[in-house]
Amino acid sequence: MNWQAINFDWNQARAFLATAQEGSLSAASRALGLTQPTLGRQVSALEDTLGVTLFERVGRSLVLTDAGRELLKHVRGMGDAAGQLSMAASGQSQQIDGHVAITATDIMSVHYLPPILKKLRDIAPGIEVTVVSSNSVQNLMRREADIAIRHSRPTEPDLIARLIGEMSGHLFATPEYLARMGWPETAEDISRCDFIGYDDHAQMVELLNAQGLSLTRKNIRYSSANGVAAWAMVREGLGIGAMSQDGARIAPEVQMVFPQMAVPFPVWLIAHRELHTSKRIRLVYDLLAKEFSTDP
Repeated sequence: MNWQAINFDWNQARAFLATAQEGSLSAASRALGLTQPTLGRQVSALEDTLGVTLFERVGRSLVLTDAGRELLKHVRGMGDAAGQLSMAASGQSQQIDGHVAITATDIMSVHYLPPILKKLRDIAPGIEVTVVSSNSVQNLMRREADIAIRHSRPTEPDLIARLIGEMSGHLFATPEYLARMGWPETAEDISRCDFIGYDDHAQMVELLNAQGLSLTRKNIRYSSANGVAAWAMVREGLGIGAMSQDGARIAPEVQMVFPQMAVPFPVWLIAHRELHTSKRIRLVYDLLAKEFSTDP
């Protein structure tokens, strides 16, 4: 196909088609939601681009020229194809069955998503889900995932972010570890304990010290960027680690330390603005919002 030979604007062709079918510039402008001068300029621009006269004015009416009548047949085909394209795109966006990729932290992926996905299966069994378990921020702009669950709000303008809840992190350890440390009861006692880190040690120390502790980097004896691995170290009795109460319920071998201390952190649900118009993505998005707003 000679792409360089196709040098007219579809909006101009649409203006010509609407004018020919509606019979006047005023009727065509109403049909397209444009002003009459704008529509007239588009028709004139198409005539200039093609090098032909499409209409002749007879009194107050516009009459197609011979060239206009010949080109109208082709433009009608373009209009039919454009309509079919719009309908196909609309149908695709309204399809429920299909694939959705959700990215979430590994803790979220293990402890929170599976029961929600079970509910999704009952609601829409034709949806296939890939869980991208990662603590790094997946780039929704490059479609590495359709929906993201994160603890910080994104800054990209093309992303839709909804604050769906706030979870509370608490400190947990095994009774054996706590007994070995002399059952710490005060913030000062806890500040002498070993901690399990989750990737960003400086941020963890800052958050816990804001709750009254006096930790340093030396308190974090073991750590992992993988939250599941770090939590396994807590369950093994290597030190104190942070976890939500819901996340700790499946670990009866640990108990809460210093219950009066809680570290709140937000839960953001994020999707690309374009994908948010898809019925399939919207269904999954709304279900996640509902479940995280009530359960955590």
